[in-house]
Amino acid sequence: MKISKKYINLFKILSLLIILFGSISNNSYAEENSFFIGDSDAPVKIKVFSSFTCPHCANFHMKIIPKIEENFVNSGKVQITFIDFPLDQAAFNASKLLNCIDKKNKMKFMDEIYKNQDEWTSGPDIDAINNNLKQILKDLNLNSIKFNECLKDEKISDKILVERIDAQKTYSVSSTPTIVINDKKIDNPNFDNIKNTIEDLI
Repeated sequence: MKISKKYINLFKILSLLIILFGSISNNSYAEENSFFIGDSDAPVKIKVFSSFTCPHCANFHMKIIPKIEENFVNSGKVQITFIDFPLDQAAFNASKLLNCIDKKNKMKFMDEIYKNQDEWTSGPDIDAINNNLKQILKDLNLNSIKFNECLKDEKISDKILVERIDAQKTYSVSSTPTIVINDKKIDNPNFDNIKNTIEDLI
């Protein structure tokens, strides 16, 4: 992936300023608008903190999430909440766009983003990367006007940054993917470890 360090550093500076000066005061909007799959009454709640430009997140999403869904989500035992923890500007923009898509298309968007991660993250600058994202979204009812409005939407940006800051404070999230099951962070989150943890809880 060819993401400029300049954009990574700018994103880190923005996050640090928000932490230091507290420009975002609460996370109620973030909590109410998180994307999840599964039954809200499921006894096991999994939180997946990830960044769309993270190769390990792509691997987790494409190889492990389907197994959890097949074995536990479809039976009502597990709910999975996907929480944005962008590590750079490209991932931040992709996270914004996820929040502007209809719920029925969110998983499809995530699948495409992770499956084609090497392609859409390749570009000389953030504008080129945004154009790559626009191509992915052309079949998901997000036209160019809505695309541009989404990237400028401060409420969505605040939601994502609130989630990121809260993840750092609550679960000491510093890398992705980080998996939390019933509020306990899981070390080495391969499918067997996740499966054993779930089975101990149900």
